[in-house]
Amino acid sequence: MRRGRMIFAQLMDWLPKYEFDTCVRRYGGNRRVRRLTCYDQFLILAFAQLTFRESLRDIETCLQALGTKVYHCGIRAKTARSALADANEKRDWRIFADFAHVLIERAIRLYGDEDFGIELKEMAYALDSTTIDLCLSLFPWAKFRRRKAAIKLHTLLALRGNFPTAVIVTTGKIHDVNILDQLQFAPGAFYIMDRGYLDFGRLHRIHRSGAFFVTRAKKNSRFHRRYSHPIRKREGVRFDQTVTLTGFYSHQGYPDTLRRIGFLDSATGKKLVFLTNNFTVPALTIAQLYKCRWSVELFFKWIKQHLRIKAFYGTSENAVKTQIWIAIAVYVLVAIIRKELQLSHSPYSILQILSVTLFEKAPKQQAFSRISTIPEDTSNVNQLHFQGLLTGQ
Repeated sequence: MRRGRMIFAQLMDWLPKYEFDTCVRRYGGNRRVRRLTCYDQFLILAFAQLTFRESLRDIETCLQALGTKVYHCGIRAKTARSALADANEKRDWRIFADFAHVLIERAIRLYGDEDFGIELKEMAYALDSTTIDLCLSLFPWAKFRRRKAAIKLHTLLALRGNFPTAVIVTTGKIHDVNILDQLQFAPGAFYIMDRGYLDFGRLHRIHRSGAFFVTRAKKNSRFHRRYSHPIRKREGVRFDQTVTLTGFYSHQGYPDTLRRIGFLDSATGKKLVFLTNNFTVPALTIAQLYKCRWSVELFFKWIKQHLRIKAFYGTSENAVKTQIWIAIAVYVLVAIIRKELQLSHSPYSILQILSVTLFEKAPKQQAFSRISTIPEDTSNVNQLHFQGLLTGQ
């Protein structure tokens, strides 16, 4: 008879249990709870993410089929879909949001020196949002348009490691630029965003905090050129200028000088104009930083394909946010395990391996050492490129 612990239980050992209990006590999550504790709820929904379960009935059936293996995985409560539905409905989603941020802070420390293809010592983040469409009759609290419901995931993605450092879930009506009011900006860090976040008053707040931003200029923006800096046209840089805003309201919002960089993308032939408040980094590096913003778009595509965040186990706002935050926690946990075990596999490969080995009794390293490389689907160029970004290759 083989002895040992289930791989699922070994993976959950990476979770800081004390910090999780602190989050639970902060919001009274286990108050008047007899059976299904917050930790059991987290483990069950983590199991659902790792094994791609589609519904509460699906979760209940699979866990019942595992029999005594469930207990040895660390899940002590009997899983009934009604109890899990009530927990998702009533347990404060902020428990799991705060715990996800605990894991994110750990990932930041692990990936602080990760190379993302640009010679830059400072941390760099990409900011964007994605919309998840919902049924208005089932999710009336997420009203988006007259006959449509939706939620938005506003995500700040660390380019070193490609994991989210901040996620804000709102209804589809909230405009992207409003999220800048809810973020804290680290001095010296770079924040890359598209033209949807071009609000000069809010950008000036980033400037006052000591952080740097990189965005694109709109065609109707008006500037007064003060200086022109030397450029290297062979690198694609068309101009590098120090400018001030001449519009009445834009100048009131951002009274300081800006750096305006023109760049010709040789691959597409497009002429792009960037705005930043950093005057020391080379102009080509600013253009490369903005190109890295595509990582957040690929991150959204990846989590929609490989995590359960498009079909929800409950219809209330609390249940939806609970599921999203546990999915993010699982994603960051995979990133932590990949770094701690020094795995060369992509997160996609790790999830696929775990989905079929969770209930084996073997050392967790053994599950990944059986296959040195896993063939990837080369039919999707963007997907292949994304996996390269995640693995740092």
